[in-house]
Amino acid sequence: MIMNYNNEYKRWLTSATADADVAAELKAIENDSAKIEDAFYRNLAFGTGGLRGTIGAGTNRMNVYTVAKASQGLANYLVANFDAPSVAIGYDSRIKSDVFAKVAASVFAANGVQVNIWPELLPVPTVSFATRYLGTSAGVMVTASHNPSKYNGYKVYGADGCQITTEAAAEILAEIEKLDIFADVKQSDFESGVEDGQIKYISEDVLTAFVEEVKKQSLLDDSVKVDKNVAIVYSPLNGTGLKPVLRTLKETGYTNITVVKEQENPDGNFPTCPYPNPEIKEAMALGMEYAKKCNADLLLATDPDCDRVGIAVKNAAGEYVLLSGNETGMLLLNYVCERRVAMGTMPKDPVLCKTIVTIDMADRIAADYGVRTVNLLTGFKFIGEQIGRLEKEGKADSYIFGFEESYGYLSGTYVRDKDAVDGAFLICEMFAYYKTQGISLIDKLNSLYEKYGYCLNTLHSYEFDGSAGFAKMQDIMAEFHKGLDTIGGKKVIECQDYSKGLNGLPKSDVLKFMLEGNCSVVVRPSGTEPKLKTYISVSAVDKETAEKEEQIICDELAKKFL
Repeated sequence: MIMNYNNEYKRWLTSATADADVAAELKAIENDSAKIEDAFYRNLAFGTGGLRGTIGAGTNRMNVYTVAKASQGLANYLVANFDAPSVAIGYDSRIKSDVFAKVAASVFAANGVQVNIWPELLPVPTVSFATRYLGTSAGVMVTASHNPSKYNGYKVYGADGCQITTEAAAEILAEIEKLDIFADVKQSDFESGVEDGQIKYISEDVLTAFVEEVKKQSLLDDSVKVDKNVAIVYSPLNGTGLKPVLRTLKETGYTNITVVKEQENPDGNFPTCPYPNPEIKEAMALGMEYAKKCNADLLLATDPDCDRVGIAVKNAAGEYVLLSGNETGMLLLNYVCERRVAMGTMPKDPVLCKTIVTIDMADRIAADYGVRTVNLLTGFKFIGEQIGRLEKEGKADSYIFGFEESYGYLSGTYVRDKDAVDGAFLICEMFAYYKTQGISLIDKLNSLYEKYGYCLNTLHSYEFDGSAGFAKMQDIMAEFHKGLDTIGGKKVIECQDYSKGLNGLPKSDVLKFMLEGNCSVVVRPSGTEPKLKTYISVSAVDKETAEKEEQIICDELAKKFL
C-alpha cells in the first residue's frame, strides 16, 4: 500500500515511543528524506511467506509495531475461523527474533488465542511439527532464513503445518489492512500470559517426538553393516541447528563430530559469514578450513533457521569440493530409491516432489526407479501442499522425497516444510553407507552423470533496493513477458508463463523459457527479497561444454538487468 510517507513518519515520531531503538532511529533520520521515504513509502508486504524485511523503524521495516499489527490481523483471522483458536510460535537466532516472538505471543493472548511457544530458539521445521503435533490453528516462526543480519521475518503456517495458502494469505492481509498500527492492536503482558496459562511453553517431549520422527527416516536395516565413525565437521552458522542436529546424529551413532567453534553459538550478527547461506562458498569457508585441519570426511552446514543444509566432500585428489543443492538432492533421491528397492519398502505409486527450477535430471533418475515426478512452483510450501493432497487421498506413503535446488530436503511427512535436521541426518547416513562400500559421493555423482547425461543448473540473483529498485524490477519483468526469440544463441522453443496458472498451479509471476538442446531459463522475482532471479539449465556432453554454454546465456541475461 503506497502512503503519504511524510505524514506517517510524523505520526510515528509521536506514537512509536515504547521501543527505544525505533524511537532513536526515527529521530536520527529526521533530516534524511530518502531514508524516510524508504522506511515509509509502503507497508511491509505480507504474502504466503508472511513478512520479511530489514529491521528498523517504519512501516516498511521489521519492528515491534509491524509484527504486532501482523499478529493482530492473524489473530482476527483465527478468531473468525476457529472455535478455540490456538497458535504455535518459534524463533531463530536473529536480532530481535525473541523479542518479536514475545510481541506476537502477547497480541495473540490479548485476543483470546491460546499460545504455545518454544522456550528456546529452534529450527523452523519444529514449528511446522509443533503445529501438527499439538493440533494448533496456526504456526508462526520468526526468521529471515539465510538473509544477511539486517533482516528478520515472520513466517505463518496453517493448521496442516504447511505455509499458508495464497487464499489464506489474502484473507489475513485483508484483516491486517483494516487496522491502524497504533490504535487497533490489542496487546497484553507476556509474563502475565504465562502465569494465567494463556501462553504455554512447549515441552521438551515435543522436541523429542520431532527428533524421533527424523530418526525414523533411516534407510538402513539389519542386513547392512555401516561404519558410522566417519569424521564430520558441522557448522550451525550461528543459528538454531546445534542442539537438534547433534542430538539426532549422536543418538543414531555418529559421534566423531567437530563443531566449528566460531559458528557454534547463536549470534544474529553472523560475525564470520555476513551472508549465512550454505548455498554460497563464503558461508562455507570457515567450515572448509576446519575440514582440512581435521582431515574430515564430510562437512555439513545448516543455515540459521536450519531448513537448508550444504555439504562438502573430498574429491579424488583429496581436495574439498562443495556440492550444489541439485547435486546433493540427486544423490539423496538416488539413495532413497536404491535403499527402498533393496528393503522392499518402495510404495505402489512412489512420488518425487520438486520445484520447476530444480534440476531436470532428477526427473530422469526418478523415472528409472518407476517414481512419478510432480513439478511445482518455487517454494517448499508447494511440496508441503502436495504431501497434504496425497494424505487426503490416503496415499501419504507414496511421498518418498522432496527437494529444491536451494538446499532444501525432506524425506518424510511428519512436517510440511524443508528440514535440515532430516537433511543432515540422511546425508551422513548416505555418506557412511557408500564409504563402507569404498564409494565416495563424488564417485556416485559421476556415475549418475554417466548414466543419465551431464546437466548444469545455476542460479543468478540481481538486487534492486528501495522504491526505485522495486519499480525497475517490475519494468524488467514486463519486458521478459513480451517474449524472446533466442537466449545465448539458442532458439526459444516455448515460453511457459506461470502468471496464467499453468498445469493446475496457482498463478505466479514466473517465466520458463524452453531452449533448444534440452536447455532452459527461468526468470522470477524473489518472494522474500528485493531480487530478480534467473535459473539456467544446460544439458551438454560434458561439464566443460555446459559451463561455456551457460556463461554465454548468463552474460546475455545480465545485460537485460542493467
